Amino acid sequence: MTDIFHEIPSNPLPEKASGGYFAGFDGKKLRYGRFPAVARPLKGTVIVLPGRNESIEKYFETARNLSERGFTTAILDWRGQGGSERLLRDPQRGHVRDFGDYVKDLDRFFEEVVLPDCRGPYYILAHSTGSLIALLATPSLVNRVRRMVLAAPFFTYTGFPLTMSAIGRIAGVLYWLGLGRMYGAWGPRPRRSPPFATNKLTTDIGRYRRNMELYEKHPKLGLGGPTVAWIRAACRAVDIVQDPEFMQRINIPVMFVGAGNDEIVSTRAIADYARRLRGGQILTIAGARHELLQEADIFREQLLAAFDAFIPGNDEGI
Repeated sequence: MTDIFHEIPSNPLPEKASGGYFAGFDGKKLRYGRFPAVARPLKGTVIVLPGRNESIEKYFETARNLSERGFTTAILDWRGQGGSERLLRDPQRGHVRDFGDYVKDLDRFFEEVVLPDCRGPYYILAHSTGSLIALLATPSLVNRVRRMVLAAPFFTYTGFPLTMSAIGRIAGVLYWLGLGRMYGAWGPRPRRSPPFATNKLTTDIGRYRRNMELYEKHPKLGLGGPTVAWIRAACRAVDIVQDPEFMQRINIPVMFVGAGNDEIVSTRAIADYARRLRGGQILTIAGARHELLQEADIFREQLLAAFDAFIPGNDEGI
């Protein structure tokens, strides 16, 4: 599997891993990983949906945690990031035309990988942008997925002076001026990783260094900032999932997990959404930062405990 995945000493490939590529809805080459359960009874499959600028390798540890619980893990790299095909000539630009493209790719992932090769029942564990995509996809997931745990879903930025609607309008103007492919924020990924003390993602220095080493040794996995088109698409997706009529169509039980010290997305917005959603529950982990599955054990174990309580296994086992 070394021709598909990238290992470093601090981040080894999980046991019995398999993976490859499948064609997205428009033929784009998308990478996936499958990590089977090593414990019994078998409890089904967890589909892990990463956030923006994440890769399958970043979830090796999570896949091992799930495997030890009796779950198979199935995970994909979204189009335009990780080990999947890029959409622009500049591979550093995080780009997508419409978040509906992610949803259609997720449907293809089920059809090509999950349903044929992974034991049910099926659950979703998602992070940040992956959580937003999971919500957007719920109308097509309702007969496939039993429950979802959505960590730090992206509804709006923390402490930003503009609403997502206002950001979307600005991005929309730039998009229609033909500037959709330019960076909308930040720019190319820096050659050297920022020091731990400046990061807003995790309080765990070991996991932070592991992830930075991964991208330093395998820079093709990483991205710079998002394009104007990506920002416009994200704002439109947020508007869709917050529409009351759309929310009424979400019939999959959802547990939302917010990070108490999240400096990336608004935990208050997550709690508000969970309260308005029928079948929604909210857990806020005090002191945690945005990347809950990359956090220190004291925070990360709370998320895993919530997962264990919310995601029931298959009692039949084998």
